[in-house]
Amino acid sequence: MKREILINATQRETRVAILEDSELVELLVDRPDARRMVGDIYLGKVDAVLPGLQAAFVDIGTEKSAFLHSSDLVFPDSGDDDDDDAEETFHEPGRNEKDIPQIQDVLKRGQELLVQVSKEPISTKGPRVTAQVSMAGRFLVYMPFASRVGVSRKIGDREERKRLRALVEGMLPDDSGGVIVRTVGEDVTTETIQHELMTLMNAWKRIKKKTHFVRPPSLVHRETSLTRGLIRDIFSDKVERVTVDSKQVYNEIIEYLKGIAPDLLERVVLYEDVTPLFDKAEIEQEIRDLFKRRCDLPSGGYLIIEPTEALISIDVNSGRFVGKKDPEKTSLKTNMEAAREIARQLRLRDVGGIIVCDFIDMDTRTNRDKVLQELRQHLGRDRARTKAFAVSDLGLIEMTRQRVRQSHLQSMTEACPTCHGVGRVFTAETILRRIERSVKKIGIEGKKDPLLVKLHPDVAMFAMENESDVIRKLEKAVGFSLEMRDDPLLKPDEFKLVVKSAGRDITQQYAVA
Repeated sequence: MKREILINATQRETRVAILEDSELVELLVDRPDARRMVGDIYLGKVDAVLPGLQAAFVDIGTEKSAFLHSSDLVFPDSGDDDDDDAEETFHEPGRNEKDIPQIQDVLKRGQELLVQVSKEPISTKGPRVTAQVSMAGRFLVYMPFASRVGVSRKIGDREERKRLRALVEGMLPDDSGGVIVRTVGEDVTTETIQHELMTLMNAWKRIKKKTHFVRPPSLVHRETSLTRGLIRDIFSDKVERVTVDSKQVYNEIIEYLKGIAPDLLERVVLYEDVTPLFDKAEIEQEIRDLFKRRCDLPSGGYLIIEPTEALISIDVNSGRFVGKKDPEKTSLKTNMEAAREIARQLRLRDVGGIIVCDFIDMDTRTNRDKVLQELRQHLGRDRARTKAFAVSDLGLIEMTRQRVRQSHLQSMTEACPTCHGVGRVFTAETILRRIERSVKKIGIEGKKDPLLVKLHPDVAMFAMENESDVIRKLEKAVGFSLEMRDDPLLKPDEFKLVVKSAGRDITQQYAVA
């Protein structure tokens, strides 16, 4: 598989596109006003301890206090590292619950606590933090509060895993923490691993020292920049080329690589063409299409992707693809294409949480299993943790995807001020009926002052063309005069009722549903 990274950087924004076989599969965006927080370490202060939730809220200086679950407290390691399917953590919420201490026995309100951001603020929720601090390097993850050595499960060779574990255990001082060897650590020299381990341990010592000179809430360690973190985490000999259109960022990458992977220097290219980099790669239009509900499939089928507060729903439709004779084969082909595209769209849109996929119904269990296997295979390329469950009795595939920050939809768009995020507005006919009910309410109260009815030009045009006598009939019903006037400053489904003599707006007082 051909893999390539494109970096478009300006003073106000950095965009990173990851391509696989010339197809856009991942987009990362970083802006100064929306800086990424995952990995940042804070000295915080416990705001509240909630035994009923087995959680605490910690003030780290953000708008909303950070959420800390009891499973993210520091407690002794147990079990074999082979149980870990994540590359950079020993513990997950809910794991080994019998060994997790009661949070009220560990934390008290006002207590100072060193925590690391594991999930950024999303929607109405504040950030999530963990006390199990980790320091990520290119080849290792150093965990000062752990006590064992793990190896990424993506290193499949058993002998290599055994060698790496023994190597790191031999150079790790007693009671100095734990380490996970990352995927790119395979076949790395002893000197390189030892140098990085010392670097990470010294960085941790500086963080601990800094906590003695600051007051909570304080940032004591900032995670590396987007581009440097990306080069550290995924740039390897499996990536054919990194193309950068900024001389400054190019120089930063070159300097960084000189210290960690000089053999990759020749794969970094400075783009100096007049045509913008993303336009040259023909991915700009695809980025603009990120927020569309509809996503077309090669054979003529399509997906409808609907984000909601609770979950993401994805509906698969055959569209104009009707096949030839066998409807089961038609459904299977569309579903296989959909499985591949769903995995790509989840990465591309960076959505997480619970996802429910409604595939086209198929009669045979074998075909349903094929679709599930195809989905899982392509999800395996995702850097975020994913889990797809078996096809349910309703023909749905339920899955989860790790969510550490807002999706692109949440971070790059905002709710429409007219529909408030619903995506719908009242029809012109509905607005006219609301006006009728509101005016009649005024008439019932015995008011006789002439009224000016203001409404959007489109609604006024509808009334003139389809209900030209609506005002005359309403005047007859209520017993006072009405004047209709269009106002382009109003929203499409908004109207105003104004007392003409006083110029007083009484909409709020009398408007009804």
